Amino acid sequence: MKNLENKVAIVTGGNSGIGYATAAELAAKGAKVIITGRNKEALLKAETELNVVGIVADQSDLKSIDNLIEEVKTQFGKIDIVFLNAGIASFAPLESASEEHYDSIMNVNVKGVYFTVQKLLPILNDGGSIIFNTSINAHVGMQNSSVYAASKAAVLSLNRVFASELASRKIRVNAVSPGPVATPLYGKLGLEKEEVEGFGTVLGEKILLKRFGQASEIAKTVGFLASDDASFITGTEIVIDGGLTVNQVV
Repeated sequence: MKNLENKVAIVTGGNSGIGYATAAELAAKGAKVIITGRNKEALLKAETELNVVGIVADQSDLKSIDNLIEEVKTQFGKIDIVFLNAGIASFAPLESASEEHYDSIMNVNVKGVYFTVQKLLPILNDGGSIIFNTSINAHVGMQNSSVYAASKAAVLSLNRVFASELASRKIRVNAVSPGPVATPLYGKLGLEKEEVEGFGTVLGEKILLKRFGQASEIAKTVGFLASDDASFITGTEIVIDGGLTVNQVV
């Protein structure tokens, strides 16, 4: 169903994984879709495959965000949907985590997200939709994930505050918190293929549905939140984890 016709959507980090799947979903629903990313080659590939517009942007760089806004404003004028998907994940135990580890995650996942929203507000139509991609890591206390988890918890706090601040403009603000999803992210964590597969087997046993999620399943939830089907939903976090966080009995 093309319930996003005449809408303009931005998906940050839209050249792979959940961002790519969401760009495809929003385009299939009729939206004009802009994707961002730091890798120009990957963006060009996604542009061709998805029939979307790719703009090179670095979420950790405020000047880059300014350039993104100007380019979107020039090409499209106004936007209706923002999916803040871009983020980084790396892990370190408390006793050895470095300042660089902390800053690299917080600059992208919190500071970058915060100022992307702020700078997009003047071109975001009243009645629009903002959706954050967070994580169940904000809730579960996984070892070695302290900075990453804190960054996602911070975004969940922004989700609630922004929902309150932007309600007067009828802008709905929501978050999706995926559990383990089969995306290229796992290949970026410095783990060998066997380690990833072993981790997936162990973790899969703790998920009630006994499998990792698919990026397309997260994308469908984002598509719902972006549409008028979710017109009475704001300030909410939707957990998409196959039942992992409720399966606490060992």
